[in-house]
Amino acid sequence: MSESRPTPDKDQIALLEPFERLDLPRITVVSSAQQAQAALALLATTDVLGFDTESKPTFAKDEVSTGPHIVQLSTLTHAWVIQLHDAACRSMVAAFLAQHTGAKVGFGLGDDIRRITAKLGVEARNVIDLNHLFRQQGYRKDMGVKGAVAVLFNKRFLKSKKAATSNWANPHLTEAQIVYAANDAYAAIRVYQVLQTSEG
Repeated sequence: MSESRPTPDKDQIALLEPFERLDLPRITVVSSAQQAQAALALLATTDVLGFDTESKPTFAKDEVSTGPHIVQLSTLTHAWVIQLHDAACRSMVAAFLAQHTGAKVGFGLGDDIRRITAKLGVEARNVIDLNHLFRQQGYRKDMGVKGAVAVLFNKRFLKSKKAATSNWANPHLTEAQIVYAANDAYAAIRVYQVLQTSEG
């Protein structure tokens, strides 16, 4: 498609009603091998998962990221925020990402995938970057979660800059961090579902 389809700008998005997010009761934080085993067994049979990662920000010029510190996986009803400080937990997540045949969908995943390969030593299987799907439909290069939610749901996706730049390596995540991380993955699967329905 040669003609670029318009996307709403920040001012237009700011006027929209908020997108309904997952709240804490529908989010599970995973920090141990036992919790990871239970969560990943549940997710193993899922055909599509919302997917994202979070890494502790680097601020110094030559500082190298040690992320990802968090991997988020979400269904249409529940999200799992998996912390990677436990070695056994990391190993399970690595195996899951390498072996799970279902689609893992998210936005701007190039950097996430590079960091997963560097830290976990695996290539995540069947990853779909939603920005590519939007480009195929004629939208500008990078739609992003905010633009996608505005276009498909006519809603405003709430994204806290404070949470985004917080310390994701901290063993004890704040409520704001948990909600932020979970909903990045949740919004991705909601967007993917609508794209698939409209194509079908």
